[in-house]
Amino acid sequence: MSEQIMSTRSLLVELQTEELPPKALEKMGQAFAEGIANVLRERHLLTEHSQITDYATPRRLAVHISHVIEQAADQAFSEKLMPTKVGLDADGNMSQPLLKRLEGKGLGHLGLADLEIKSDGKQDYFYANGMATGARLADVMNEAIDYAVTQLPIPKVMRYQLNDGVTSVRFVRPAHGLIVLWGDEVLPAQTLGLSSDRITLGHRFMCDAPLSIQSADSYVTQLEQDGWVIPSFDKRRALISQQLNDACATYQASLGTDPEVPELLEEVTALVEHPTIYKGEFDPVFLEVPSECLILTMRLNQRYFPLFDPKTNALTHQFLIVSNMQVEDPSHIIEGNQRVILPRLADARFFFETDRKQHLADRVDSLENSVYHNKLGSQRVRVERLRRLATYLADQLGADRTLADRAALLAKADLNTLMVGEFPELQGIMGAYYAQADGEAAQVVHALKHQYEHRLHQPVTTDSITAALLFLAERAETLVGIWGIGLAPTGERDPYALRRAALGLISAFEQLNHGGYFKEHALDLRQLLEYSAAGFEAGVLADSTIDEVINFIYERYRNQLIQHADRKVVEAVLAIQPPLQQVSERIQACLNFAQRPEADSLAAANKRISNLLQRHTDTIGALDPSLFVEPAEHALAATLSDLTPKAQQQFIQGDFTSSLATLAAAKEPVDQFFNDVMVMAEDPAVRNNRLALLKQLHSAMNQVADLSLLA
Repeated sequence: MSEQIMSTRSLLVELQTEELPPKALEKMGQAFAEGIANVLRERHLLTEHSQITDYATPRRLAVHISHVIEQAADQAFSEKLMPTKVGLDADGNMSQPLLKRLEGKGLGHLGLADLEIKSDGKQDYFYANGMATGARLADVMNEAIDYAVTQLPIPKVMRYQLNDGVTSVRFVRPAHGLIVLWGDEVLPAQTLGLSSDRITLGHRFMCDAPLSIQSADSYVTQLEQDGWVIPSFDKRRALISQQLNDACATYQASLGTDPEVPELLEEVTALVEHPTIYKGEFDPVFLEVPSECLILTMRLNQRYFPLFDPKTNALTHQFLIVSNMQVEDPSHIIEGNQRVILPRLADARFFFETDRKQHLADRVDSLENSVYHNKLGSQRVRVERLRRLATYLADQLGADRTLADRAALLAKADLNTLMVGEFPELQGIMGAYYAQADGEAAQVVHALKHQYEHRLHQPVTTDSITAALLFLAERAETLVGIWGIGLAPTGERDPYALRRAALGLISAFEQLNHGGYFKEHALDLRQLLEYSAAGFEAGVLADSTIDEVINFIYERYRNQLIQHADRKVVEAVLAIQPPLQQVSERIQACLNFAQRPEADSLAAANKRISNLLQRHTDTIGALDPSLFVEPAEHALAATLSDLTPKAQQQFIQGDFTSSLATLAAAKEPVDQFFNDVMVMAEDPAVRNNRLALLKQLHSAMNQVADLSLLA
């Protein structure tokens, strides 16, 4: 190939837009770059040395790719055409369908002698082989850009009219400029009504004129030095993070450890092109308002970073502003931000003080005016279902039913407060503050505060049992009610967060177990869900609700467990749907059993027994030792008689590892039985008796898990 065809340069593609959605910006930048690179790679226009770098700012998406080929090498091709019996006419010449197929593929110059005949194993086909001229970069750019634009993960598309006043296009935001540079050469391309050039825009406020990009490799330098724009999302994020940390060190403060901090960092990175950090303050008198209200106001409404005392983690009256302006005297920026936040803090203070004028308990009846779901009644009706469930759980687990009932009664009372009306994210948290101010019991306050957490993360204690009961009651009621009216999750859609509710319920069983509550008390999942279902009006829930919800819960548990445990073992344990609180111990017992030398043989035998029993479930009767014929039958029956009581006692005590270890001693008589005994004997009585013996063995072996699934 000629030197001209193999010449490579860097490629730059930039699409300039109006402000892009900040929460989607990073992924959009990555997708834009990947989309263009994928098309060029498919056309053999990239080399093994090509490096792809994505850029994304509030007003642009861009990609820089090194070592991009001007024209790809010629590519060998083999085109499958049609069966030979279709491609030849009665005289053995090329048929009209074959001629049309070749013409349609631009291969009309080929004759019969140019085609190859190959079999696909069923019949012979004509193939056209040859060399295709390599793709030219200039010819591919439109396709690459259009593909990248259409593949963007756009949260919401808008339609807007182009400058011609006639044409409309659909994109995430109006696009205003397109750069396509191969080295220093502008490649012709069009998209969204734009034609490519080399002109871009710098910072909206700190760059006076458009920038003419000299070459693909000068793009970043020109934008940063002349345009006051840092195009790299990663570089801006790292710069903001460093400036935040430096500011914390200067002011002897911290950003806190909430998961919202990195989320806010991502968002502000997508809002600025040239970040600079400034410190603002507010009147310390506002610290009398619950800190969650102030923090949410600053982070959610203003995108500020509240500062905390590093020793006590208490909120301070200072915050950090990520500004898009770098100025010598930032006083007007700081003062402007302090003025903006003042009314929001004043509103939060007003809401808090006004809400406290009414006791939380006095708000419960007003929930009758708040609809939970039109098929399930009001929030007030739901509260009664929660009270019923919470007291049931308290009785089952030996907890204080009065505290459980009070927590359930007040659980939703803050929904109609001014503060929660303004900040729905503070549900439960504000209820806890108001309950504490009303003098409610500490356990009730704790329960209200933690009712909306996704999962329980600590073993349940006497101090947190009321919270665990409310947590469990709410998830049981949600799963049964929402599922029962036909709103089960479908695909990725789960508007009522039933998947999260199932995992939360599982975590409650786990943490109750870790806290020792199942040593003296029992809690059955099916009974809990059935009790929950009985709290709804007759005829509201589908008849299959309980079974479907139970299967759904175990399926969620399965998906969670297989991420860090052996899939076979997880499948074996969950196949029998054991009590949720025992799943972890049973998995560990099966892992221990799998290490034993007897495991493979017993698992294989168990699988064989399962298959036999499934085919003869209707004919198996009671075991009759008088029908034993072979010594191996007597030996297996004797072994079971000896081992089963001990294994059963260990199983009842929750020592699943020892129970399986005890039954492992049955390996030899089991092996001998299958070596010496024909299970499917001609005599029906003998045959059914042998199946009855195997049924006893199967029952004893599969209490911990379905061991056949370990085979």
